[in-house]
Amino acid sequence: MAPQNTRPRARDIDISIGVLPPGPLNSLTDVPGVKVGHVSLIKGEGKLLLGKGPVRTGVTAILPHGGNIFTEKACAAAHIINGFGKSVGLPQIMELGNIETPIMLTNTLSTWTVADALVDHLSKQNPGVYSFNPVVGECNDSALNDILGRHVRHEHVFQALQNASETNIEEGNVGAGVGMTGFGWKGGIGTASRSLPEDLGEFTLGALVLTNTGKAPDLSIDGIPIGHELTPNSHSRMEGSIMIIIATNAPLSTRQLGRVAKRAAFGLARTGAIAAHTSGDFVIAFSTGNLTSASGKQSATPNELVPEPRLSSLFRAAIEATEEAIINSLLRAETMVGRDNTTRIGIPIDRVMSTIAKYRRKSDNQ
Repeated sequence: MAPQNTRPRARDIDISIGVLPPGPLNSLTDVPGVKVGHVSLIKGEGKLLLGKGPVRTGVTAILPHGGNIFTEKACAAAHIINGFGKSVGLPQIMELGNIETPIMLTNTLSTWTVADALVDHLSKQNPGVYSFNPVVGECNDSALNDILGRHVRHEHVFQALQNASETNIEEGNVGAGVGMTGFGWKGGIGTASRSLPEDLGEFTLGALVLTNTGKAPDLSIDGIPIGHELTPNSHSRMEGSIMIIIATNAPLSTRQLGRVAKRAAFGLARTGAIAAHTSGDFVIAFSTGNLTSASGKQSATPNELVPEPRLSSLFRAAIEATEEAIINSLLRAETMVGRDNTTRIGIPIDRVMSTIAKYRRKSDNQ
């Protein structure tokens, strides 16, 4: 059994991003009914042997609710910040405005294996159905992982789905995040949430990210230019990718969810990422407050949808939760040695704290 991760989240070291309060777990799973599960694959060390390892990868499952997602589809939208990626299922989300499967995250070259396994899972749940739209997002973990070996198998997908829970707040080197790099440091899975006040509906919005993006000198944490003073000794030159998943129980239409999804890009930008030419940056947003049955009957009628003027608070929630989730993904990720002894260092918490303290003192003295 792997040792428990004791690295802090942002709020554990007095980094409180934004103005809206987090939910009880400060996680995507604060949205009622949403489940998250991970399977992490870590095996072997030393020189890369194609097809054998070392293995530093995994798979993550996000379930909008605990029922049959194909027969109770969640209203959804997808936003492409930069399209250098191999995600599966986004065109139908953008065309029909819903998702009918769990959302899976993995490494780039396991995308189609995971999609294939997801079809098996869905066909067992829905006998007599012969068309599904599996949704799979990916980032490239080849710096640490034998990615050509495609070590994620069907059984790992099934296990991630089976293990998914409404209390999962695992971050860092878990699931799809095992082999990822963020701003030159070790990256991975991060999550956060925001709660809206009573006069704005008391809704919850959560974000989960798969961070594999950014250059070390660009890193900013809560507006403080950490990357100006703190970079790995030999940091990656890659600019990478990111998957951002947004969930809310606010009853939103597809168009409204599209507007919310676009704001996640602001949260990404606040961390210093630029969505570079070779970066695959995708946002999937869904609402558990607007489900559609397979027959087309909606559980939330148009006059129940959140009024347009109230969307600004959900925009803010998406920005803040995305930014904090990315920072959590970095803080929680531990140093990882991968193929050919390539190392991604977990960002040093003490130096992050001392740098933040220094900038805060400067601000107080001005």
